[in-house]
Amino acid sequence: MTAVEIPGSKSITARALFLAAAADGVTTLRRPLSSDDTEGFAQGLDTLGYRIERTAEAWRVEGRPAGPAVPDAEVYCRDGATTARFLPALAAAGRGTFRFDASAQMRRRPVAPLTRALRELGVDLRHEEAEGHHPLTVVADGVRGGELTLDAGQSSQYLTALLLLGPLTRDGLRITVTRLVSAPYVAITLAMMRSFGVEVTRERTAAGEVFEVPAGGYRAADYPIEPDASTASYFFAAAALTGREVTVPGLGRDALQGDLRFVEALRRMGARVDVGPDRTTVAGTGALGGITVNMRDISDTMPTLAAVAPFATGPVRIEDVHNTRVKECDRLEACADNLRAMGVPVATGDDWIEIRPATPRPVEIATRSDHRIVMSFAVTSLRTPGITFDDPGCVRKTFPGFHEAFAQLRSAWGL
Repeated sequence: MTAVEIPGSKSITARALFLAAAADGVTTLRRPLSSDDTEGFAQGLDTLGYRIERTAEAWRVEGRPAGPAVPDAEVYCRDGATTARFLPALAAAGRGTFRFDASAQMRRRPVAPLTRALRELGVDLRHEEAEGHHPLTVVADGVRGGELTLDAGQSSQYLTALLLLGPLTRDGLRITVTRLVSAPYVAITLAMMRSFGVEVTRERTAAGEVFEVPAGGYRAADYPIEPDASTASYFFAAAALTGREVTVPGLGRDALQGDLRFVEALRRMGARVDVGPDRTTVAGTGALGGITVNMRDISDTMPTLAAVAPFATGPVRIEDVHNTRVKECDRLEACADNLRAMGVPVATGDDWIEIRPATPRPVEIATRSDHRIVMSFAVTSLRTPGITFDDPGCVRKTFPGFHEAFAQLRSAWGL
């Protein structure tokens, strides 16, 4: 058995930074992820006047329930979707003029459902170039709150940003959600808000799912960050593909992250899976079977499954993953194009991909500067030596030490 220490969750670290910044008191975040995305989020908070003390093991954040400490600021969000979507909502609850811009990659990604909702709540928000995209400016004067309807069918992050904002409004929020993708990420948000003193109620109605968020603010907390389940998927898939065994400590039955459900797809394909109280183990059995799987709620792990799919004994069909087309790149087509370049038969539709058994040949992977494409096809390389990447360094977005950790795994397994 090989134990792999996975860095802290990007999703949890970003939410924790928002909650800590908004809370009354000083919050300690333990084992936060240090990567380009989370460093960008922390830098954004610093630009807005929040005080953060960082060490290797913990970040201490001095909360400001009244909002940013500066009257105006220009925040560069880098490639970070959580930074680009959460920080404008946080700034809106304060007072001042705050401009947000991002990388060319992030500028292409939509933010319109969120900014429409903020405008409905009375926020003075202006898109400077393309409507519904960065750059944008928020002229903040607090948020009254109230009722709104939201389509979160592209990204759950729009809903999360509004849920996080809710306790900072004067009257609270009542959000009716007509469509929702990646629902487990919303469950993460609600559980974390609870840890910072806010209880959100939810109910299903004929109009959609309704979330009631009370006003009143957050209280500071001492908050541990669990390992990143999306990152763990590459190591679990590696074990299933090579017939080895890997254990990830810190991810078990009580994990917040829905992406841990990726191991159930591996189980259905024939791997042995053991999810314990505080760790998860996956062991390969020498063969993987074909599968048809809906990955709507765990779509960040779609590329991981696509990268091992050619080695299955039957077709692998992944369904309901349209939202992967509006991530750092069009991940569905990025997977399909790279697999085809490797000689693998692939068919795609608007929201699905089907991959047939083949023996992939080594190629240079066109990463499209997407960290998940690199890390996924690194798993393929365990059975297809000679694979290279046109931008291997883009893993710094979520796991700067990925290549070193994967090399250690290869060495431990004698590959």
